[in-house]
Amino acid sequence: MRLDHIAYRTFNRDKTVAFFMEAFGYKKQAEFEIFFNDEKTDKALCIALEPPEKINPKMPFTIHHIGFDGETDYHMAPEIFVSEGTPGSIVWNWVQARGGIGGIHHIAYEVPDVEAKRKEWIEKGWGDFTSKTAFKCDDLTQIFTVPHSLTGMVYEFIERKGHGFCAANVLELMRSTAKIDKNIP
Repeated sequence: MRLDHIAYRTFNRDKTVAFFMEAFGYKKQAEFEIFFNDEKTDKALCIALEPPEKINPKMPFTIHHIGFDGETDYHMAPEIFVSEGTPGSIVWNWVQARGGIGGIHHIAYEVPDVEAKRKEWIEKGWGDFTSKTAFKCDDLTQIFTVPHSLTGMVYEFIERKGHGFCAANVLELMRSTAKIDKNIP
């Protein structure tokens, strides 16, 4: 299992992205809007960033190394996902609930089977989820937990067959957290 991405919700997406690009060397991977209503007035502006270690799209995120200390798997830095919402949107409300600053909304772990991981968490009493089933789009399957009772963190489990994000999944994931996000300080 590897840390797939860290998702930030912020009051200024462009400044946050510029910070990650300048301070850590991240590069823009994708940019898109998520609309929460038919009038397209409530929306989230999203940018996905890829780590500087990602040389080309065919390069794996795990590098197996055999050295004098034995065998080790090295994982490259995670992708970064940044969103900013229009006033009244799910993202904007979350940021306002944190004094207008925002922060890390969730941490995503790549797993081989999202449904198996969901069942394991429920069976072992480790947590619950914001939806009864995972969201599937293209080469992605994703689901959010509710904030964990020990860490307070929302975790995402993601099953990938490629890189990148799917706007339809992002919309459904954000909608699935709308009720719980209002109760998190």
